[in-house]
Amino acid sequence: MKIKEMQVKYRDDGNGQIEGYASTFIRQADSYGDVVKQGAFTKTLAERWNGGKGIPFLWAHKMDDLKAFIGTAEAEEDEKGLHFVATFDDTEEAQKVRQLYKDGRLRKFSFAYEVKDEGTVVLEDGTKANELRELELFEISAVTVPANEDAGVVDVKSAEPEVKSGARNSKKDADRISQAIALLKEVLGEIEEPEDEEDEAEETDDAKEAQKANEDATSKEPDELNARKDALLSIIKNMED
Repeated sequence: MKIKEMQVKYRDDGNGQIEGYASTFIRQADSYGDVVKQGAFTKTLAERWNGGKGIPFLWAHKMDDLKAFIGTAEAEEDEKGLHFVATFDDTEEAQKVRQLYKDGRLRKFSFAYEVKDEGTVVLEDGTKANELRELELFEISAVTVPANEDAGVVDVKSAEPEVKSGARNSKKDADRISQAIALLKEVLGEIEEPEDEEDEAEETDDAKEAQKANEDATSKEPDELNARKDALLSIIKNMED
């Protein structure tokens, strides 16, 4: 049995889901000197996994440890590689792994397999590689170190309803975005659409009065407005750094 490692994507749904590629079909040899041929998973998905459903999602390939079974994956081949979505179990171990992906501290995947057909090929750059043409898939794992840097996170969903987060879109960024939105509402005001045509004229007058009041307040409190603008610019600058 061999293993390969890829990257991932985190999403929020139920106990949490993670989406990514367990393998990719790029014509560049990985750390094992292998490339995977498109179609290598077709048979195993159809026969062993009943159309790609119910694949074990593990922590670090620990098949002999029940606590390492952290979820279930569904997979299919597309033009890029072996795409999958795994749903985390409602266990302490599974939710810990989910949080690590959500925080961006884990970004990789791996899969365990047995080679059924392979052969030597010459790549475009003239180098030779071992082409994996048919594989028996056993499981997909959450791991720390990849063999194939090309496969990775597509999306991650958490168990709690909150702003989507990934490697860059961290909790700190989400807080900054919320602050920025609040300041924008204060500085620019909120514009509401009229509920129906009959009240449009009346609401337009109300909007004009509200706008005038806002302009009057702005002209009377330039220091406060400038402070809000400065705070908003500071938040944006921190997010860009």
